[in-house]
Amino acid sequence: MTTIDPVLVDTVRSRLARDRYPADQVAITAAVRASGVVLDRPGLDQLTRALGDEFSGLGALDPLLRDPLVTDVLVNAPGEVWLDRGGGLERAPVAFSDEATVRQLAVRLASRAGRRLDDATPYVDARLPGGQRLHAVIPPLSVRGTTISLRIPSRRRFTLGDLVAAGSVDEEGAAWLRALIRSRAAFLVSGGTGSGKTSVLGALLGAVPAGERIVVVEDTCELNPEHPHVVSLEARPANLEGQGDIPMRTLVRQALRMRPDRLVVGEVRGAEVVDLLAAMNTGHEGGCGTVHANSASAVPDRLVALALAAGMTLAGVHAQASAGLEVVVHLARLTGGTRVVAELGIVTRGADGAEVQPALIRREGTLRPAGGFPVLADRLGGHQ
Repeated sequence: MTTIDPVLVDTVRSRLARDRYPADQVAITAAVRASGVVLDRPGLDQLTRALGDEFSGLGALDPLLRDPLVTDVLVNAPGEVWLDRGGGLERAPVAFSDEATVRQLAVRLASRAGRRLDDATPYVDARLPGGQRLHAVIPPLSVRGTTISLRIPSRRRFTLGDLVAAGSVDEEGAAWLRALIRSRAAFLVSGGTGSGKTSVLGALLGAVPAGERIVVVEDTCELNPEHPHVVSLEARPANLEGQGDIPMRTLVRQALRMRPDRLVVGEVRGAEVVDLLAAMNTGHEGGCGTVHANSASAVPDRLVALALAAGMTLAGVHAQASAGLEVVVHLARLTGGTRVVAELGIVTRGADGAEVQPALIRREGTLRPAGGFPVLADRLGGHQ
């Protein structure tokens, strides 16, 4: 491989940045000629790839995103980059030259997503054109320098068979999950960050009969189930003047008018919970979504917290949750990084309101019956 003089790289980089040229081969060739240096074809190709990545791609992070196993890339400092290939965080074999380079990348990525990142708006949360979820924070909020977090969407669409092959759920557990879909029961997939909620929900939606229409509402579009009839709606943030935002709650209401056979809220984390619960209680069967929760039993409290903030009463939340929501599929991430279906819980009405009773719990690699299993079996048994 041809070794490119770092001084030449800096010279060409500066010229491209100064003149706002695209980092294509024509512009790079002109910049090289202007420097008085002669490069052979392999050297010119190498320089084009390097500067093309830097100016239009993800810079030093591009090689990491080419790895099909990478799910997250985290930049804590110029020389501290981490990645996750599904087995936990590990140091990445890349680094930035300085803080200014990291900040420049963060600002450029924010701009590609139609957002701003500067002293007036020192953080950004957006989806890049390639589907990656971007979060970045700059000083003084980020004390050690600019931080960048990238969540990489799955490059493949998982099926329940894939989850079985990966050890996320056993065959019998997968049969219960298929029964959950066939029964048209309303359910939520719960778990912590990085537990695989989106992947599992996508696999479950892939098991929905082909004749049904799925309408998906998300803050940032991530769900892409293997299904012939999916309509995706994505919330819109406010523009630079603070206007024009369209929140998920508005989209949920619009989705209900789009003749959905399945209304899906990719992540329930705000006022949209009110409309989702209302839909589950007004004849919209099979509604589902994901929610952050540490356990299946914590899901009702999580819904209460979200709904109370949206103006719903405590009694109203519990009444709607216990009447409309039927099953919770809880996920966990094991020590080695494997994401598994840890529990299926059945939602019931207790003395203090809605509660989740364990029906199937993962023990020694398989989902085994627990106290709420008879109720689950009664609800889903005819659909296996």
